[in-house]
Amino acid sequence: MTATDAAPAAVLRAARIPQDGLHEGPRTLHRLPEGSEERPYELFELVPRARTIGAEIRGVDLSHPLTPALFEELDRALLEWKVLFFRSQHLTSDRQRAFAGNWGELETNPLLAAGSSEDVVRFDKGAGGVRTFENVWHTDVTFRERPALGAVLQLREVPPSGGDTMWADMAAAYDNLPQDVKDRVDDARAVHDFIPGFIRFYGPERLAAFQDLFPPVEHPVVRTHPVTGRRMLFVNTSFTTRIVGMDRDESDRLLRLLFQQAHVPEYQVRFRWQPGDIAFWDNRATQHYAVNDYDGHRRIAERVTIAGDRPR
Repeated sequence: MTATDAAPAAVLRAARIPQDGLHEGPRTLHRLPEGSEERPYELFELVPRARTIGAEIRGVDLSHPLTPALFEELDRALLEWKVLFFRSQHLTSDRQRAFAGNWGELETNPLLAAGSSEDVVRFDKGAGGVRTFENVWHTDVTFRERPALGAVLQLREVPPSGGDTMWADMAAAYDNLPQDVKDRVDDARAVHDFIPGFIRFYGPERLAAFQDLFPPVEHPVVRTHPVTGRRMLFVNTSFTTRIVGMDRDESDRLLRLLFQQAHVPEYQVRFRWQPGDIAFWDNRATQHYAVNDYDGHRRIAERVTIAGDRPR
């Protein structure tokens, strides 16, 4: 065959996928900050539940006060795994509060139903009840100037199937952003407001009473963890309304891209509850999603939240 007889080069039709979506292919999954040293845990067994986020702690009875050594190991586990699971604890509300109080002052939330005290939120979700903050990825109370450090959630009654909770690692989400997106968001700030998150459940009359208590606040789009130094996405669907200094269309488009990052399975862990189970998560480093797939059944949970610092 001569050069003039060579087959013509293949020509493909024009085709493209929409920009600013989730990219395909492998992802970088670092559980620890760069340069961190792996250390064993000596006071309990830790069983990983996903690559970068979520671990079950075995051999700890949370009904007893924590010793300083046990607190240090649990605190390190929380920072390294971002959400910890404890099976069959069956804590009283007071013991749940005491456990959470090891990490700081407890927070109240007048927008949610209280349990046995002001700092215990009770989610009692039966058939036809108001199902607050299910089926949406979010980080708790980012509408506050100082959003929560973390939360301790206990399930008191679970449906026969369904009702799982999922968490997403927002440090992994940041790590895998394209560099051009990182360049746009690294120094950006965003506005957070409680109204978009709560208007789905409550009418304007109820929310209007809290507008002065919770005015809109600004936080970094990418915050730095105050202990680990990890950079993490800090915007969420429930409360982040716009990026400061951008026109509305540009802000909406960029926020939609950032919101999508919590949906990547490689960044997630999913927990199937049993009565008496506890989940303790670092609210600074995660988003979570309560799965509403148990219609016709009851699910009762109690949450205690630890006050946090101003994001930087």
